[in-house]
Amino acid sequence: MASLTTDLPRRPAPGRFLPAAVIAAAVVLLAAAPWWAGRADLRLLMEALSYLALAQMWNLLAGYTGLVSVGQQAFVGLGGYLFFALAIFSGLPLLVAMPAAALATGLVAIPAGWIAFRLQGAYFAIGTWVIAEVFRLSAAQFPALGGGSGISLPVAVARSLSESREGREMAMYFLALGLGLSATFGVWALLRARWGMALTAIRDSGTAAESIGISTRRVKFLIYVGTAAMTGLTGAFLFLQKLRITPDAAFSVNDWTAFVIFIVVIGGIGTIEGPVIGTILFFALRQVAADWGSWYLMLLGAIAIAVMLVDKRGIWGALKARTGWALFPVERRLR
Repeated sequence: MASLTTDLPRRPAPGRFLPAAVIAAAVVLLAAAPWWAGRADLRLLMEALSYLALAQMWNLLAGYTGLVSVGQQAFVGLGGYLFFALAIFSGLPLLVAMPAAALATGLVAIPAGWIAFRLQGAYFAIGTWVIAEVFRLSAAQFPALGGGSGISLPVAVARSLSESREGREMAMYFLALGLGLSATFGVWALLRARWGMALTAIRDSGTAAESIGISTRRVKFLIYVGTAAMTGLTGAFLFLQKLRITPDAAFSVNDWTAFVIFIVVIGGIGTIEGPVIGTILFFALRQVAADWGSWYLMLLGAIAIAVMLVDKRGIWGALKARTGWALFPVERRLR
């Protein structure tokens, strides 16, 4: 005798909507910052959001494709210099020059990536740093861009963003917010798509990914070029905020790569939440210990080593493994 069954509607799991509520609350709080934060706080938030964008790009590159680059400062500096050149000499509006500089950075990353991808492992990491040094030395050879001493953005160009100081600061803040959110949610959307399945397969086992038909080299190369373009866009914003660019500042391995790697490592490599947690901790440490001189850098190094010794997955990676929490879930489960 056949048994009769009744399909009852499933109730949402407890806490199912909690991650979405937390994310929405954080976005609303950040969007309202110009009305509750002071000028110093807004500048700090702008810098933090810029570093978040850089960290998400490096995490996508190293955490999901295994391309450990120590030369991402190449694209920060390239984006900044191309932005200054376009804004000063071409007459493009600032909001057009920024994406144009990002696109040009991505195009330059194609031949640079072709060279870097001929190397493997540690040689790839060294190669990316060498490429960045070539860009730094090349930038110092252009007298029109200030040579080795750099160049400042003309006052008239900066004021084209807004006539008032308050208007410029608000516009700059929302540009930074857009960078941080687009990098975070862009990576999330990518990992939720079919590309995300390919990246996860490559991260878990490149050989196994090749065996099921994934062109790992092509996927890695496209991610390399895409992260370069987004890094260049962030570099354009960073030096718009500073209003001055020099080769040493633009291609600083300490500012644009070492600190970014620290953020990703302590937060949790291979997770979207990791760079968020890492950025918060990095800026909290900087506010407390930045005046300690070289002891501050030693403290950062000691914290990074301690986190890796305790759990190489980082703070969020370890927390997720123990609790199953996920603010940005990307896993797929078969029922």
